[in-house]
Amino acid sequence: MKHIYLIPALFLMIAAGCGHRVATTEVRLTDEAGAKYALQEPIQFKQGILAEPDVVVNINDERQVIEGFGASITESSAFVLACLSPEDRAMVIRELFGEQGSNFSATRTVIGSSDFTVHGHYSYDDVPGDKSLSHFSLAVHQDGWKRAAYPQIKDEEFDMYQFICEVAALKAEQNDPTWRLVGSPWTAPAWMKDNGLFFDKVHRRGGALLPEYYDTFAQYFEKYLQAYRDAGVEFYGITPENEPMGNDGSWESMDFSPKDEATFIGQYLGPRLAQNFPDVRIYCFDQNTFEADRYTAAVYDNDSLARRYTAGTAIHWYGSTFSCFPEVLDSLHALYPDKTLWHTEGCIDNLGRPGWPGVSDYEGYQESGWFNNDAFWWGKNATDWAYSTPWWPELHPKYSPVHRYAQYIIDGVNHWMTGYIDWNCVLDSIGGPTHVNNCCGAQVMVDYENGIIYFTPYHYAFRHFSRSMRPGDVALGVSETKNEDLHVCAVKKADGAIAVNMLNKADKPCSFTLQIADYNATINLPANCVETIEIAL
Repeated sequence: MKHIYLIPALFLMIAAGCGHRVATTEVRLTDEAGAKYALQEPIQFKQGILAEPDVVVNINDERQVIEGFGASITESSAFVLACLSPEDRAMVIRELFGEQGSNFSATRTVIGSSDFTVHGHYSYDDVPGDKSLSHFSLAVHQDGWKRAAYPQIKDEEFDMYQFICEVAALKAEQNDPTWRLVGSPWTAPAWMKDNGLFFDKVHRRGGALLPEYYDTFAQYFEKYLQAYRDAGVEFYGITPENEPMGNDGSWESMDFSPKDEATFIGQYLGPRLAQNFPDVRIYCFDQNTFEADRYTAAVYDNDSLARRYTAGTAIHWYGSTFSCFPEVLDSLHALYPDKTLWHTEGCIDNLGRPGWPGVSDYEGYQESGWFNNDAFWWGKNATDWAYSTPWWPELHPKYSPVHRYAQYIIDGVNHWMTGYIDWNCVLDSIGGPTHVNNCCGAQVMVDYENGIIYFTPYHYAFRHFSRSMRPGDVALGVSETKNEDLHVCAVKKADGAIAVNMLNKADKPCSFTLQIADYNATINLPANCVETIEIAL
């Protein structure tokens, strides 16, 4: 197919010999056949209103404001990049965060250690009883690669701290003020908790923050934000705790009941940030969507102080391999229309971990399956943590990773979600390193021993969303389709253009009529694809 490159001045033109206006578009395609965010021939929209269009984008139904799309900077991601040459590392960073690449507008990072820390088990102040936090320091990042022998490391100075600073510098270089950085702790320092541990796998719990350390932990956030501010990095938001309902003590975690989180936000964290970091937003909960209602009820209804300090609810996708739980999102928005719903973590988990349910289905993939093999990511080959278990098997069937991402994002945006932050942006070829062996997928996976940098198909599918839906854009109402394999969402951009993202999950082409204002077109989607059109009306 011949590529036609358009200039904005040509977006509106008079169709020769037709006598009515025809709007032309920019079209981008990623599909199983091999297109990777490839520019396509424009689609012509004819002026006129169809009697019964298949899909309608209602430009008068303006909904939530987009907060951003991107992926997370973890210690594991930094470790993998430190194993690359400076030239290759710079290429990967620009491919993810640069304006000519995916141009991520949102990034999450870990406050302290997590499951995707190379060694784990650290905070920024591990001196018991240090209520003044006089020993607080981010130095643990700088010496992270020097705690053991890593012959594959090519740059001992490149760490998670340096990674964040480099991305901030890149965004400043590009004069991009839209980049939004969010921080989340997996746990408070162990000495602040009732069990004195980072996590407790024996008793299947993370341990709870002791009340006498609520204010100390709030100061811990202040120290963290100030340390990055001193380096020229400003945070857009934080969450008080990643997954406050716990993870059975499988890795760093901390139990935070809805009532306790509301108390912590309303009486400690909120007032401190309002005084010293008034532009840093607090997002509550930060776990699976289908369980968000009781947390938001505690924060927004039962504690007026917490509601005043909270900008929105952070959610994760791990409750299902195909559903964004639209009924929950709609209910939360209806109850709290002034609060946002931002997805802050999701990943392809259970990626070949020995002993996990369903891993037998991955036989052979450890060497040649998901790594450098696009077919794996398009096919229904993946399983998650709940596959073949008693927990809601109907919600956790096998899935196509590309389909899961695209469908979740499109359906989520149609139900008030303000954006999506992926988990690790970069991992090694087997989905690590991780100190608890919970291997996951990433947009970029690297075999640093053989010098192979693999951009997975879902990286290019994700680019459709990160580039076409920018902070400040406004989601538009889109009619439901009768085709269960077709998913469509749309936003109105700052310049008035309309961006429409579409997913065809079927293994055959799909054709449908699309109405946008008083323009319409017949859209022909290839099999197994994600496509974006942008039209200037």
